[in-house]
Amino acid sequence: MPKNLMIVESPAKAKTIEKFLGKDFTVESCYGCIRDLPREKLAVDVEKKYTPTYEVPTDKKKIVTQLKKLAKDSKEIWLATDEDREGEAISWHLCHVLGINPEEAKRIVFHEITKPAILEAIKKPRFLNQSLVNAQQARRILDRLVGFELSPLLWKKIRLKSSLSAGRVQSVAVRILVEKERNILDFTPQPFFRLNSLFKAKSNKKTYKIKAELSRKLADHEEARSFLEKCTEAEFSVADVKVKPSQKSPSAPFTTSTLQQEASRKLGFSVARTMRVAQGLYESGKITYMRTDSVNLSKVAIASAEKAIKSLYGKEYSNPKQYRSKARNAQEAHEAIRPTYFENEQVDGTSDEKKLYSLIWKRAISSQMSNAKLEKTTVKIQISTLKDQLTAHGEVIKFDGFLRVYEVSTDDEITEDSEILPPLEVGQVLDLEEMKATQRFTRAPARYTEASLVKKLEELGIGRPSTYAPTMSVIQKRGYVTKGETPGKERKYQLLTLKNSKINEELCEEKYGSDRGKLVPTDIGIVVNDFLIEYFQQVLQYDFTAQIEKEFDEIAQGEKVWNDVIHNFYEPFHDDVELALKEAGQVTGERKLGLDPKTNKDVYVKIGRYGPMAQIGHVDDEEKPKFAKLRPNQHLATITLEEALELFKLPRHIGEYDGEEVIAAEGRYGPYIKHNNKFVSLKEHDPLKVTLEEAITLIKEKIELDAKKTIHEFTEEGIRVLNGPYGPYISYNKRNYKIPKGEDPEKLTAKDCLKIIEEAPEKKARTKKTTKKAAAKKTTKKTAAKKTTTKKTATKKTATTKKAAAKKTTTKKAAAKKTTTTKKAAAKKTTTTKKAAAKKTTTTKKTAAKKTATKKATAKK
Repeated sequence: MPKNLMIVESPAKAKTIEKFLGKDFTVESCYGCIRDLPREKLAVDVEKKYTPTYEVPTDKKKIVTQLKKLAKDSKEIWLATDEDREGEAISWHLCHVLGINPEEAKRIVFHEITKPAILEAIKKPRFLNQSLVNAQQARRILDRLVGFELSPLLWKKIRLKSSLSAGRVQSVAVRILVEKERNILDFTPQPFFRLNSLFKAKSNKKTYKIKAELSRKLADHEEARSFLEKCTEAEFSVADVKVKPSQKSPSAPFTTSTLQQEASRKLGFSVARTMRVAQGLYESGKITYMRTDSVNLSKVAIASAEKAIKSLYGKEYSNPKQYRSKARNAQEAHEAIRPTYFENEQVDGTSDEKKLYSLIWKRAISSQMSNAKLEKTTVKIQISTLKDQLTAHGEVIKFDGFLRVYEVSTDDEITEDSEILPPLEVGQVLDLEEMKATQRFTRAPARYTEASLVKKLEELGIGRPSTYAPTMSVIQKRGYVTKGETPGKERKYQLLTLKNSKINEELCEEKYGSDRGKLVPTDIGIVVNDFLIEYFQQVLQYDFTAQIEKEFDEIAQGEKVWNDVIHNFYEPFHDDVELALKEAGQVTGERKLGLDPKTNKDVYVKIGRYGPMAQIGHVDDEEKPKFAKLRPNQHLATITLEEALELFKLPRHIGEYDGEEVIAAEGRYGPYIKHNNKFVSLKEHDPLKVTLEEAITLIKEKIELDAKKTIHEFTEEGIRVLNGPYGPYISYNKRNYKIPKGEDPEKLTAKDCLKIIEEAPEKKARTKKTTKKAAAKKTTKKTAAKKTTTKKTATKKTATTKKAAAKKTTTKKAAAKKTTTTKKAAAKKTTTTKKAAAKKTTTTKKTAAKKTATKKATAKK
């Protein structure tokens, strides 16, 4: 048995490290955090200085058992989790679970997974840094308190079928997006004209083309036309030529946020995808740790980069330098993200890994290269009939430097339209080839992408490298934000062209305002944001959130006590929750659009139980109000009365096909066509505009697809043998059954199918999951009103476990359970409402158990 046990977070990391160590070491993975606050209850004792109660999740119990066994058989235990707050906290939890004294634990850290780095770390073990643990614990507990108090408040005030949540950082991120969206809605584009010219010039017996533009805008069509008219007989000559040397400096190596931004812009990666790929590169020893806000490189790394640059490009391309972080509150001194070995220009791996590694390598190596030396030329062109001058820009690279590796002109999102200009002399006459005045429009503020939102959060000092990706994921998962898919709107613009002394005018078309890939707040996100700002203004302030992040940093540095930081936040926050519970009414984001011309009733749009909807009439009216779901890309703030009234035309009779009515409608999962009790999804058609001919085509396609899907249909038994995405299966009584290996689906009879159904293992009932949700909901509500919930929740959990165990028994035991439950239920009738609710859950479980037992008994017969 090996003498040493080293514990890391992931199996991939363990596999890489194990290659570097001898047989005296066993390297095992704990698969991330092995202990956390339980999901279904608060687990924070507010009265006892916010003491948390951690537990090992069910899916980690087997791992913990294995680690305990290995730890018992090992002389030394090395905790080699990541060197950040989360990694330090994982090591701390491992100490408590494995029975190791945190003050005696051997903690090792490294920036890269290479043999020299691992061996050096083993030579220099340290103690656990309790300040880092406290900083992580403070964030976790504070976020739990905020989530457990705000979420049930949202459930109560915004009665949506889907679950809502709020969080300290996620809610601020949504606020940024909502404010940007409102700026866009308030923006009115202003037209103007941009003037560009193309000239011919002779130099050294060659003819060159020179592009020039007017630096100012032309206000309108009249001014643009007048300008061109004055140029029809004008002479154009060089008024001034300025040549000056210039330099471009390389960018610093990547931090987490700059990597996310660059990967988004240049590779089209989402933030989550970037981090997933980077994690793989790190764990396989190809790059350094990927969660960092430092631009620092170690002396060894700088020397390694210098050697690689001189070897690949020559001595003149090398310029070793150290960078300093510009981020507000940069965390512990990590290195920037870089390759572990600069001599490896490329690596093996997946396509994504190769692309991201190449980006990291180029950025890191170029950061240690010489500046690019340029020569910039600016030419002023005189117009004989006007005071205005045109300007031409040219740029010549004298020494490419870092640009040899990192091409700014092609890699950057925005590039200057510069070109090489020929040698020109003052007074030299230029021939006008053409001049264009193009109508342009002022641009609305640009929506955020995931990467640009990360950049904004970093600028505001909100969040940290470890929180950016989860924040992007959760705001989309909760339905507060979505990625835009609209291609943009069409608009016309005027184009005036002067050529051969004649002015030609034409009307052109262009698309603008596409939100593809951009983050767009949903109506639900906007309504939740407005509610939170009204009652929790301080929590959603940018400076306040940044201040909390700063205080976490101070805890990490041992300058503040974590309980005090939580207390100073929680006390006023809890008071705001109590106030909102008492004073806030139902929140719907209701907006009145006008009157329905047919009924003369009010037409509204608002958030309903299933999301944004339109409504005709009031609940108080004698006749019930009518409701219609808003279509995708329709929003409460922008939908018109006419568009809302169109929604009430659904369901719409299109016509008949094969003697059956064809109807277009909108459902919970989108628009569809109904024909002969079959439903066809409308993915690319508008249900208000789809024709009978188009509908028939879709119906035929559906029938053809279903025919291919069906292998056998035994109508009398209600059994179907079908082809599915994961292979053939049996469908019976609204349940699917896997066909055993060796059975030919084509040869199955009804009798064969019934036998497979009878022998199939019973599906696990979902009662336990439902009860957990109910428990979480009740605990949360109690938390919002009071601060003492942990004890009651713990009792409830024990009861749930007992019930779940009872559920697995036979019919006889189920009957016994029924008697016991009935007695308990009778005793509970005099207790509180909460206990009455518990009784209801128990009855549900009892019924589920009874049904399961009956079904098994039937199968045996």
